[in-house]
Amino acid sequence: MSDSSAPAPQWKKRAILGGIALFVLSLFVFFSPLLGLVKHQFVYLPYFGPRETVLVERDGRMVVDTIFAKVPPFSFIDQFGRPFTDKDAEGKVLVVDFFFTRCTTICPKMGVQMQQLQLKLADAAFKDVLFLSHTVDPEYDTPEVLLAHARKLEADTARWKFLTGEKADIYLQGSEGYYLAAREDVMAPDGFLHSEQFVLVDKDRHIRGYYDGTTRSGMMALAADLKMLLKEEKIKAAEKEKARRKKG
Repeated sequence: MSDSSAPAPQWKKRAILGGIALFVLSLFVFFSPLLGLVKHQFVYLPYFGPRETVLVERDGRMVVDTIFAKVPPFSFIDQFGRPFTDKDAEGKVLVVDFFFTRCTTICPKMGVQMQQLQLKLADAAFKDVLFLSHTVDPEYDTPEVLLAHARKLEADTARWKFLTGEKADIYLQGSEGYYLAAREDVMAPDGFLHSEQFVLVDKDRHIRGYYDGTTRSGMMALAADLKMLLKEEKIKAAEKEKARRKKG
């Protein structure tokens, strides 16, 4: 009569353990490329706004190229009463929004969201990021009012500019520069209409994304895309340097 409780032969134990080890190894081999892909994946962000298809000459032959819309030049006044133009934003990736200090609806939430994004991007790796908040109520939002508002939000005023200026210029910049609603409207809450969207703009002044500035998911998407865009800017800078050396 055999004893069913007797230990299994050593070869069976080795076979079982070997099978388990092989299974675990196969899972690692299968998933490791996917894990690497997720970790190192890089994608170019889309372009927004009107675009034009043109023929250009490259390396002695004509090829089709696309010209993307650019944010037009601008000239406003910052919270210190100093002129701030597109020249002051050269070489910067922009995060742009429209607001007004007397707003009681979406603006307070947008202000806090921008504040948190600014704090999240305080590292030197994000030194090329500039935040631009345009008031749609310039008659009330003087530089002094904007400075008080900036201090209330604990803004880093070297990186976060609160801009005012001529009403017509601000509204035109909103509608034709960033394709956002930004205007006076007696039917709107508090008398002004503006978008809740934050706009991401690359160093060449192309719009690369829109994000809901009142939601956590919108801000998470903005932060992720901003990091991706900064990687893209490094790639473009390296390609330009390579082309310059080649010509030299």
